Amino acid sequence: MSYDRRTRIEQMRNADRARDRRNRVLAISLGAVVVAGLVTFGTYTVLDKSDGGSGSSSSSMTGDGKGGSPSAGEKDENLATGPIEGEKSWDAKKLTRNHVSENVTYPMKPPVGGDHSPVWMNCDGEVYEKAVPDVNAVHALEHGSVWVTYTDEAPTADVKKLADRVSKTPYSLMSPYKDQAGAIMLSAWGKQVTVDGADDPRVAQFFAHYVQGPQTPEPGAACTGGLDGS
Repeated sequence: MSYDRRTRIEQMRNADRARDRRNRVLAISLGAVVVAGLVTFGTYTVLDKSDGGSGSSSSSMTGDGKGGSPSAGEKDENLATGPIEGEKSWDAKKLTRNHVSENVTYPMKPPVGGDHSPVWMNCDGEVYEKAVPDVNAVHALEHGSVWVTYTDEAPTADVKKLADRVSKTPYSLMSPYKDQAGAIMLSAWGKQVTVDGADDPRVAQFFAHYVQGPQTPEPGAACTGGLDGS
């Protein structure tokens, strides 16, 4: 009887050990499955976000390389080619670039180049309500800005639309100009055009061509830190 009792006890212990081993194996297996599932889910989430981000970027990109529809201040490279109807050009080699302290009499109004003040007019999308000095504005043109000017004959709605475009466009400025030939004119270094209104397609063309365009004598030069018109 004693032998049988010890045998049964040993058998029970063996059964308990076997059960413990099975439980440990099951726990380890379940843990591995859970970890694998989490890794798979995490990888899928990262890839999904990555694909979604690139997809949204791709779908919103336009010809100008910026997201969404081109705004007034964005440069559309498709517009930066071909001639601009009615544009006037001056030989850049003949436009002097000396810094002077006195006023300069320019052969064109508004001026598109020539000697100018050492201080540029701020042109980081500035819209000036009053006329600005020619000598400072010309220095801004030297830095690659586009200068929008208008007379009292320009329709108020057009002035507002143009001001909105300029305010969104670094390297541009806008101000009233009394003695110019057209109601609305756009000037860059050595370039100028008179337009019919804010919706004239030549406005977008001119900005695309000449905001930091190839005519710029000093590309990348500052458009802040100069004269602010106040």
